[in-house]
Amino acid sequence: MGLRFLKIAVVYLFVGASLGLYMGMVETFTLAPVHAHLVLLGWATLALAGVVYHFYPAAAETKLARIHFWAHNLLLPPLMIALAVFLEGRQDAGPVVGIISIGMLAALGCFAINVLMHAAPSRTA
Repeated sequence: MGLRFLKIAVVYLFVGASLGLYMGMVETFTLAPVHAHLVLLGWATLALAGVVYHFYPAAAETKLARIHFWAHNLLLPPLMIALAVFLEGRQDAGPVVGIISIGMLAALGCFAINVLMHAAPSRTA
């Protein structure tokens, strides 16, 4: 599971960096919050989750880890699209951003609960 999180995190890093490069090239930074969320929720959060799951394999083997992975990755792309639409002036996308954000918070809650319940020091010494 840790490797799965790390691999998808690298995809988000590339997408976020590509968006940052594009914004710099056209000198239009309206989508800077999308760039920031891709890099933070995509790259940083998922890479760190992958590291946590690597060091705490008991947490990686849980249903909560699978729920976190799939919920996070099914919600993040539409969240970024809705946020981009909102930032481009479509105010009616605001509630969509809010609803998907609640789902993302639930996915992150799965990770938090999983770590608190299943990340324990190794018993081998």
